[in-house]
Amino acid sequence: MNAPEPPTVGGKDKAPPQNIAAAIAEVSERATLLVREEIELAKAEVGEKASKLVKGAVVGIAAGVFFLTALFFVLIGCAWLLYYYLPIGDFAYFWGFFAMAAILVVLGALAGLIAARVVKRSAPPVPTMAIEEARKIREAVSSSPAVGAAGASVPYPAAPTAARPGGES
Repeated sequence: MNAPEPPTVGGKDKAPPQNIAAAIAEVSERATLLVREEIELAKAEVGEKASKLVKGAVVGIAAGVFFLTALFFVLIGCAWLLYYYLPIGDFAYFWGFFAMAAILVVLGALAGLIAARVVKRSAPPVPTMAIEEARKIREAVSSSPAVGAAGASVPYPAAPTAARPGGES
């Protein structure tokens, strides 16, 4: 004797467990892909900001070298000035040292301002674009229900694709 088949909802058969398992595996793969892409974006963003910090540090070191050199010229100029006022002779070599020191001070101040601007613009190296994309993905996933009101499956958002050359996506 044949056993009666259980009734189906709405006259349709249920999806076999294999389809559900495949859908879960696909969602898991897409989530993994999204996480990997976000990690790559964060790495690229932090690398870009770190390179700006390094450039700013190099310009800051140049500023320090200019000021240190200027200090040497000021000290040498002061030594020549002291020699000038001693009752030994009449020469004015110190003015050249002071002029060179003034030029180096101006260059050091300019390099220091540029370094401060670059460091301020790039610090701290936080991957803001990656964080924003992760927030958007979280909102999209949490706001779209997995099952619609009528019981039909609602597809998850597709994984982001790389932009095509020419600005098209």
